Amino acid sequence: MLTHRLATPADLDALRDVMARAIAELQQGFLDPAQIAASRAVMGLDTQLIADGTYFVIEEAGADGVRIAGCGGWSHRATLYGGDHSKDLRDPAPLDPAVDAARIRAMYTHPDFTRRGVGRMIMTLCEDAARAAGFRRAEMMATLSGEPLYRACGYTPIEHVDTPGADGVAVPMIRMGKDLTP
Repeated sequence: MLTHRLATPADLDALRDVMARAIAELQQGFLDPAQIAASRAVMGLDTQLIADGTYFVIEEAGADGVRIAGCGGWSHRATLYGGDHSKDLRDPAPLDPAVDAARIRAMYTHPDFTRRGVGRMIMTLCEDAARAAGFRRAEMMATLSGEPLYRACGYTPIEHVDTPGADGVAVPMIRMGKDLTP
């Protein structure tokens, strides 16, 4: 059974491991090896989400203990995507829920847990929390591997973007949005 909770600083190493495995394994078939390597420059953990209390961990308890099945969050800050290391992408300015879209951020599923509802669970948690904070719209910068899930959750493309990754290799991404009003 999958459960959820807010991430804490004690989760950082485990979250980074899930993210590294998801980037390496789940991007295959969508990006070539150079793009996967380059994507690490624009993907990753933004610890501001944990500090803000807007980052969720999905877990499964089993005979071997509790495992992280996935993670993801939302933000009331202007940063659309990027981890702690991608300083040029970060903007901590607060968003105005009356006019701005909440940000869906840093969604990762452990490769052992794909196709088990982890992504949808995170999306529901994020959207519900953003609505409760007064946001009427959400946006994200989607990976090509994440796009099918986000489309299934009601997100539509706004623009296709080639983000500058490592060594001059561009990483294709899609800015997507959704109306959160009932």
